Amino acid sequence: MQKQPIRIAVTGAAGNIGYALLFRIASGQMFGPDQPVALNLIEIEPALDALRGVVMELDDCAFPLLTEIVQTADLQEGFRDCDWALLVGSVPRKKGMERADLLGINGKIFVGQGKAINDNAKNSCQTVVVGNPCNTNCLIAMTSAPDIPDSQFFAMTRLDENRARSQLAQKAGVPVADVTDVCVWGNHSPTMFPDFFNAKISRKRATDVISDEAWLKETFVPKVGKRGAEIIAARGASSAASAANAVVDTVRDLVNPVRGEFHSVCVPSRGEYGAPEGIITSMPVKVDAVGNWRVVEGIELNDYAREKIAASNAELVEERRIAFEHLGIQG
Repeated sequence: MQKQPIRIAVTGAAGNIGYALLFRIASGQMFGPDQPVALNLIEIEPALDALRGVVMELDDCAFPLLTEIVQTADLQEGFRDCDWALLVGSVPRKKGMERADLLGINGKIFVGQGKAINDNAKNSCQTVVVGNPCNTNCLIAMTSAPDIPDSQFFAMTRLDENRARSQLAQKAGVPVADVTDVCVWGNHSPTMFPDFFNAKISRKRATDVISDEAWLKETFVPKVGKRGAEIIAARGASSAASAANAVVDTVRDLVNPVRGEFHSVCVPSRGEYGAPEGIITSMPVKVDAVGNWRVVEGIELNDYAREKIAASNAELVEERRIAFEHLGIQG
């Protein structure tokens, strides 16, 4: 018997990340080669013509797993009956714009999306926020969807983890598959901390393979945090294909856990590792066989790591204060 389709809502569906993402979902790379999918594609009114072109291309691919496409600018219709909500679209930071301005503008967008998910999606709907600043946007959407369990909201630092794994692999001269257990802690911003102390390279501690501590602290850590800006400087546009790839990785590993490995996901803090409660922060997460996630316990953090993580979480607390004040949210 054929499986029932999974319905996935994608905001910013005609944007660069959305365009790179949709064909991979429809081809089965996210949910598997035997799992039918239905797409609810959401865009703002001025982008509906571009979205129509994207849908034409999806049609022309004749994906066997793609059962239905909804294209809309109406959030109520867009999130109706969805099993997953991938919140990709957001307003990018422009020249002269303060971070507080960006939080206020995007905050209003994610309030509306959170309410629409709350009122129209399935109660089991899981939400992954990609649009930046993704941690605080996720917190805003979660707060605006009180009927959906908090444990079903995630923000994405898998791109940062993938970047960190790639940099470690290149430095060590090994295939990227040999690099495991890399956690990116904190905020998806330059303050994030890619944990090289607990990472493994060919099953050895990364610091045993790469003994150049100065490179790890002074080159590797800031390079991961500023990689997005480096890409913009090189290609004149922000990461798209690699971001879409990280969305696929994030959802796939929440649905089909990888035995023995943990991955970086931003989740609601309950005070693990001293993180302030009530923020969405990146931590090492494992998923069990029935799809329940948990923060991995017992990871040892030295003073350097704790200091870096605390600074990134402090930034998240400040982002929450600014965003909630702008939006009039109590919390």
